[in-house]
Amino acid sequence: MDSKEFVQIRRSLGKTQEQLGLLLCVSAKAIQSYEQGWRHIPSHIERQMLLFLSLKRFPDSRVRACWEIKNCPDGWKENCLVWELQARNFCWFINGTFCQGSQQKIWEKKIEMCRKCEVFKGVLGSM
Repeated sequence: MDSKEFVQIRRSLGKTQEQLGLLLCVSAKAIQSYEQGWRHIPSHIERQMLLFLSLKRFPDSRVRACWEIKNCPDGWKENCLVWELQARNFCWFINGTFCQGSQQKIWEKKIEMCRKCEVFKGVLGSM
C-alpha cells in the first residue's frame, strides 16, 4: 500500500488523521507520516485499512464466498482456513490461506496476488 492509497481509503472512511489513529491504535503523527510517505506503512496497518474499507462497502455477508467464485476443488478447501472459518470473502484478509494451489504464508506476496483476484476486486474494487 502506498501513501496515496492510504489517503484515499482514509477519506472514503470519512475519518480525520486523529480519528483513524484511534481506530488503528497509533498516533495522529504516525498517520501523517504514512500519508506523507515518511514512514513505510506496516502490513498490520494495511490489513486493518483494507478491512475497514471492506466492512464499510459490504456491511452484510450476502457476498458470494471466495471458494464459489474461484470454484476451488475440495482438496483445496479442506486445506484452507477461510473455508474452515466460513469467512466467505475475507480470504484476502486472512494470512495462510490456501489459494491457487498453495498456502500463502507471507502477507506482502499474498496481498500482491490478491489485488489481481476477482474476489478482492469484488469486495474492494481495483485499488
